[in-house]
Amino acid sequence: MGFEERKRMILNLQSSGYIKSPAVKRAMLKVLRELFVPEEYHGQAYDDTPLPIPGGQTISAPHMHAITLSELKLKHGDKVMEIGAGSGILLAYIREMVGNKGKVVGIEINKDAYKFGKRNLDEAGYKDIVLIRGNGSFGCQQYAPYDKIIVSAASPDIPKPLVEQLKTNGIILIVVGSPEGEQNLIKVRKMTSGKLIKKEILPVIFVPLRGKHGWK
Repeated sequence: MGFEERKRMILNLQSSGYIKSPAVKRAMLKVLRELFVPEEYHGQAYDDTPLPIPGGQTISAPHMHAITLSELKLKHGDKVMEIGAGSGILLAYIREMVGNKGKVVGIEINKDAYKFGKRNLDEAGYKDIVLIRGNGSFGCQQYAPYDKIIVSAASPDIPKPLVEQLKTNGIILIVVGSPEGEQNLIKVRKMTSGKLIKKEILPVIFVPLRGKHGWK
């Protein structure tokens, strides 16, 4: 398990049109995905499929991470927050893309998933990523405002606290839909006027966002 498997995964994602920029390619080539899946799934780490992680959660398929990273339009120095950090791998990809001047914050409500993600990030050497166990539907005011926010869970709508914590011209990438029904990945841009411009990206299936501004 190593570089050759990652390289093969990257080439497959490129040929399928999921990886569209050198920055996304570099990040996904550098991060060791096998460190973010349970040991019994190491042999499947570079398959383009979701895999189970502790807490009844999953690590998304690599193509989903490629889509997310591409849609965020990350820049060096960006401050980014992910709600529903799970395995921690998306935080690691983001850290590689925003550089040392950027800030990366993750929130995970599930105790077992949080412990798994924290261990993974530490073992992979990402000591400067802030990972918080808490209710992500409120965001994290401590490090606001953010250039980009990702909600890696299905929400009934766009939580108001996240909109308030987003910079002008910032982007929220969020899954909107019911736990048992239709869900869509939505890209939201906050205009200078405060108006939100929404664009539907694609249908997806994610676990529900829990908390006051999620599915209670």
